[in-house]
Amino acid sequence: MALAVFGALKTNAQVLDSLLKTKKVAGDSTLITNKDAIYNRPFVLQANMGRSSTALGGYVEGNTNYFSTDGVSDGFSMELRRFNLFVYSTVANKIKFLSELEFEHGTEEISLETAILDFEFHPAFNFRAGILLPPIGYFNQNHDSPKWEFVDRPLVSTTLIPSTLSEVGFGLHGKIPVGSNEVITYEVYLVNGLRDEVIANGDNRTSFQAGKNPEMFAEDNNGTPMITGRIATKRRQLGEIGISYYGGVYNSFRMDGIIVDKQRSLSLLALDYSLSIGKLQMNGEAAWAYVEVPKTYIQQFGNKQKGLHFDVIYPVRKGKLFSWENTIVNANFRAEYVDYNVGKFAETGGNISDEIIALVPGVSLRLQTNTVIRANYRYHWQKDVLGNPAARTAGFQFGVASYF
Repeated sequence: MALAVFGALKTNAQVLDSLLKTKKVAGDSTLITNKDAIYNRPFVLQANMGRSSTALGGYVEGNTNYFSTDGVSDGFSMELRRFNLFVYSTVANKIKFLSELEFEHGTEEISLETAILDFEFHPAFNFRAGILLPPIGYFNQNHDSPKWEFVDRPLVSTTLIPSTLSEVGFGLHGKIPVGSNEVITYEVYLVNGLRDEVIANGDNRTSFQAGKNPEMFAEDNNGTPMITGRIATKRRQLGEIGISYYGGVYNSFRMDGIIVDKQRSLSLLALDYSLSIGKLQMNGEAAWAYVEVPKTYIQQFGNKQKGLHFDVIYPVRKGKLFSWENTIVNANFRAEYVDYNVGKFAETGGNISDEIIALVPGVSLRLQTNTVIRANYRYHWQKDVLGNPAARTAGFQFGVASYF
């Protein structure tokens, strides 16, 4: 019996491998996609071309800010926003390890952002476990500052989608070629998930960002893992489009095995794209959030949120600058919108506001692919929950970011 079972498993494995190999021959799995972002870093690429099985790297980001709100300003300030260290190692054939340690605002916040083991059975079928970056939209996995032309990260990607979000979990991912110029990628993971602080917080609003808690790395607060996944397609010389999901039960509904509350769930749905039309590059992300909020909470805590951003990048000059070859000067523009409470007041039927609209023009200079100098002007309108006239904030930002 044991021999028969083993023979059947071996036959099925051979059939699957044959199918995957046939699919791989039919297309090109070398297209770099958003899923590949965590390994698409200079120090990893150099390690793979050399003899060493272990490599160190990182990036640094600093900037200056001058903002005023309705004519009131705190003046000029500077910050070293992030200093991140990477460790990459080829543990054995088809087994890779990657970690990222982040120092934010000097040493104000120190966090282990990534620590994953990847087991590569086939390009279309891989197993990942550890502290991973859930694939919500495209930004959470592709957030390294030197890759971006703007000083600040998009609002929808940080205040609605809680980037950068790190989770303990495991799951599968892969890349499947389609034709000669297109690939489909997928990822699906089980993770501990966000916690009660999504609503039990001091922000006076529903906040996925507040739902992050250091205890997430040690245990699940309710013993019910959340699920997250993304499926995307990328076509050569056009770009990538993806749809992703993150959701599950977030509240501590039982203690010591005793049910103390009803299960309350949350979900995030995101649509993202990165497209090229000639020299023009367009990136964007839209997200919709849904949260079960107890009826005992005031309406300031919304059960629906939505937001989007739209980036346009256009190179206006390429060539030698001083002693640097192949520099690029980009003209950039971002428009973004976030509504933290989609709904109406029960008493009056009037709209609940709590929203931000922002416009961000800017320029950036890439001295090389991995180093960028950037300047932005930011203007945004912010309405409170009651919909009072918007507070207007304007300011300049100048910053640098570089891999090393």
